Amino acid sequence: MNRFGPSRKELVFRLYFALLGLILVAVALVYRGAPSAAALFEVGVIAGGFFGGTAIWSAWRLLRRDR
Repeated sequence: MNRFGPSRKELVFRLYFALLGLILVAVALVYRGAPSAAALFEVGVIAGGFFGGTAIWSAWRLLRRDR
């Protein structure tokens, strides 16, 4: 058991939050259409990368049972 880092409850919260964020970004892209130029970078890379990376990292830690 790892004494440092987030607890299992916090990892579950982070996973749900990240998945909700990805869903909201996808809904915004469908509703408003794909942005162009700098906005595409902001929405796609920054928001998608943050939520996607958080979801992957949280799921990986939960699957490893690393608390």
